[in-house]
Amino acid sequence: METKNFKISNTESQVNWIGKKVTGQHNGTINIENGHFTFSNDELSGGNVVIDTTSILILDVTDSATNQQFAGHLASEDFFSTDKFKTASLDITTVSKQSSSAYFIEGNLTIKAITHPIGFNLEVEKNENDLKAFGKIIIDRTKYDMKFRSGNFFTNLGDTLIYNEFELDVNLTAKLA
Repeated sequence: METKNFKISNTESQVNWIGKKVTGQHNGTINIENGHFTFSNDELSGGNVVIDTTSILILDVTDSATNQQFAGHLASEDFFSTDKFKTASLDITTVSKQSSSAYFIEGNLTIKAITHPIGFNLEVEKNENDLKAFGKIIIDRTKYDMKFRSGNFFTNLGDTLIYNEFELDVNLTAKLA
């Protein structure tokens, strides 16, 4: 059995986030610290990704003071607690091949030292020396102690309600290690 590892290139990869609320949504980016994909007999079999939670940027808020205030709130205890938890991680536990380039990934997602299972679809385009992977991951923030303005924990929020799920759109590039 031949095993190959492909190291994720954090400079060539991008993770975009979208958080939605009753009155609209916000979006931005977050950086990958490191990670890899493992292939056994030319099939995706595992891997992990580590995210730098201190790198969260907000792209849709153009006023610098408002952007800075919002970024500070995302870094606070209400959300990612980046002073205590500088990274989040995904460890792939199971890979199910759906077609020649489509996989269903199951893994353990850890945010704020809280781990829950997660599943998502991932498209992988690979040649001998590099690969590209694309997917959308939907995360319920309340499972990771991010309850701020969640309708599950607070009532009468009206138009200040923030939806529990946020999206990560991943576009990853990895090179044969």
